[in-house]
Amino acid sequence: MMTTSNKVGKGNIIVTKNLKRTYSLGEISVDALRGIDLNIRSGEFLVILGPSGSGKTTLLNLLGGIDSPTGGTIRVNGSDISTFNEKKLSEYRRNRVGWIFQFFNLIPSLTAVENVALALEMAMVKNDMMERSLEALDLVGIPGKTDMFPSQLSGGEQQRVAIARALVKRPQIVLADEPTGNLDWVTGRKIAELMKDLNRKEGITFVVVSHDVSITDVADRVIHLQDGKISKKKINLPRSKKVIEE
Repeated sequence: MMTTSNKVGKGNIIVTKNLKRTYSLGEISVDALRGIDLNIRSGEFLVILGPSGSGKTTLLNLLGGIDSPTGGTIRVNGSDISTFNEKKLSEYRRNRVGWIFQFFNLIPSLTAVENVALALEMAMVKNDMMERSLEALDLVGIPGKTDMFPSQLSGGEQQRVAIARALVKRPQIVLADEPTGNLDWVTGRKIAELMKDLNRKEGITFVVVSHDVSITDVADRVIHLQDGKISKKKINLPRSKKVIEE
């Protein structure tokens, strides 16, 4: 079984304080995030819901080190990544964060296993690249299609390859942006359950942003964003599946 290389305890892996992001469009300023206070526990499966324009993707990009805040702090394992220079940010993105996207973002000219191995190449991992890539594909349930190109795979199979690509680096955190948004309901449900299964078995922290309410069934916790602020938080109780307000 694949194991993460940088597992931490069950404390908070990510803590944001008064996190803000403002975009300037000429003379107009748009407040995408307006003061987000958020604690994310190590090994948690967190789902962030909200309509288009609520700030979901902006928040995910900040947590992943793709974008920088205009105010507040983002601490990952105690280090404020908003103060990192580009070299340290690049190392953070390369080694500690895995990404899953709505539209898969696979390279059409590469096979499934080559797409997964590319993540290791970009992370400058030289040893056992093929073995680790095949292991990741086996983990997500498509070991027999490793030599197929994306065009030969279904949407669900392509998303499984994308999940394997995110996991092969053995990150602490996986960030998923609308991972079921380009799939039919049945396939999307299978992908959601796969991510939860990997979260439980591998101990990886998952942060998933979505407008798909059905994905909340597999969440440990659900947060609603509205107009750049947290409007509601919920906890899923594992036995009864009853949802209670925090």
